[in-house]
Amino acid sequence: MIVIDNVGSPEAEPPHRTRWLCLLLLLVLIYGSHAPLISLTKVDGRVPFSPSSCVLMIEFTKLVVSFAALLASENPSGLKISALMVAPYAIPALLYAFNNNLVVFMQAYMDPSSFQVLSNLKIASTALLYTSCLGKRLRVGQWLAVGMLMAAGVCHSYSGLDWEASEGSAVRLHVTSWGLLLVLIYCFISGLAAVYTERVLKTQRLPLSLQNLFLYVFGVGINLAANGLLMSVIMKHGTGITRLFVISSSMLVNGVLSWGILGIQLTPYFLFPVVLIGWAVYLYYR
Repeated sequence: MIVIDNVGSPEAEPPHRTRWLCLLLLLVLIYGSHAPLISLTKVDGRVPFSPSSCVLMIEFTKLVVSFAALLASENPSGLKISALMVAPYAIPALLYAFNNNLVVFMQAYMDPSSFQVLSNLKIASTALLYTSCLGKRLRVGQWLAVGMLMAAGVCHSYSGLDWEASEGSAVRLHVTSWGLLLVLIYCFISGLAAVYTERVLKTQRLPLSLQNLFLYVFGVGINLAANGLLMSVIMKHGTGITRLFVISSSMLVNGVLSWGILGIQLTPYFLFPVVLIGWAVYLYYR
């Protein structure tokens, strides 16, 4: 079991309930619209820009926004900063860098559709690490809600599989033993990165704008996305479980936008994740 000592400042007070709800809805909309909007940029079936360059520009933009927010809200000259305070922010970037490369590597041991379904195990790994590393306890109903989120993710991934190959033959799913081990490592690291980031943001008595600045300095340096500006607010004032609900709910926005903008036909399977996520929200937050 991994244990992180309960040191540092107390958790920051969450924003006003209405603003908090608006922030969550905005984040769900942003996450859910990501894939449909990228699809709209395709020319002749291909994205007309370099994905790595796009990620670098996004990280650099978030770095600039974080720096501007720091200047607007704080006096940087009055802050005492040491290397020991900055170093922990490199770990999330390194973990996400490792995972992004692992995704590419594991394709040799499983097909993409199997990875899409199995990657939903990161919901369970995040919840387990949240309780073990942060010392939090979930009620039975909350564990059931987390399980329902995972089931909704699997159902959504399953309904999105293309069961008819281009030549008319059925798609064959395959996962080797190495592939299963790698996807478990991927899910563990994904949950560890989320929980660790939450812990760092909550235990250091620093302005969130400065913490974001540290995150994106390393994000730009490694050329990988660690966390969005809004997601860092969730990790600071909410929990890793809240992050799971945001990501899972974004699947519904993704499906609706794909239907409305791209004309993709929704199947009856789409309703099942909607019911599961709604029920999970009720069980967890009642």
